[in-house]
Amino acid sequence: MTAATLTLETPSAGVALVRLNRPKCLNAINETMLVELTRTCAELTADAAVKVVVLTGAGRGFCSGIDLRDFGPGMLEATDPAIDRLRFQERMAALAQALTGLPQPVVAAVNGPCVGAGLALALAADIRICSSVASFGNAAILLGLSGAEVGMSYHLPRIVGTSVAADWMMTGRTVSAAEADRRGLVSQLVPPDQLDPTALELASRIARLAPLGVQLTKRALQVNTDAGSLAAALELENRNQVLSHATEEAASLRGNQKGTAR
Repeated sequence: MTAATLTLETPSAGVALVRLNRPKCLNAINETMLVELTRTCAELTADAAVKVVVLTGAGRGFCSGIDLRDFGPGMLEATDPAIDRLRFQERMAALAQALTGLPQPVVAAVNGPCVGAGLALALAADIRICSSVASFGNAAILLGLSGAEVGMSYHLPRIVGTSVAADWMMTGRTVSAAEADRRGLVSQLVPPDQLDPTALELASRIARLAPLGVQLTKRALQVNTDAGSLAAALELENRNQVLSHATEEAASLRGNQKGTAR
């Protein structure tokens, strides 16, 4: 892939490392990055060789949100027609849908400031690991806008709880890596020089597992977070086990583990 605002690497078998690459502006999202990241998600979705995706940022930032200073010709003004401004917002929101829609698990390796739409990208990942120098914030509320955007009001309460999400989204205050870890936003907090190795080792561990089993697990977690009842959750789990049980990968693993408990 040739891209102006992203790099795509394959650090190990089955792992795709997507690095936002506008370090001078803390990887703020401009129009080019919006197009390239959306396209990259579509390409990764169709790539059966990719088992896990790691998303991180170049330089000292993860993503500082929308580039309000130099987004590109697609940026609109408050005086533009409401329908055009709605379409712009929908394009931004589609990034969260593109990430959550990836069949592969997504690991966000948050290396620095993670703000606004950048926070929304991290929230759309399945697993979040962060450096001890990372920080998080909801910038829109500080600009007189709604703090709910790009899927944030959906994902954040489900991860940290409604009260904590309301605190962060309504104040726009900067949340330290230590607080993010304490509140359960991230699964691991590591020194800066250990972030990439930790994220890539985790991704490699997942990539070595049966792909269908991993992807069905991701979908069950997504769907059953909002399950209306235990019975509904069990229906999906039962279906997934029946589907995965019949695969060659499962048969091979069962053969290797014969005589041990599942």
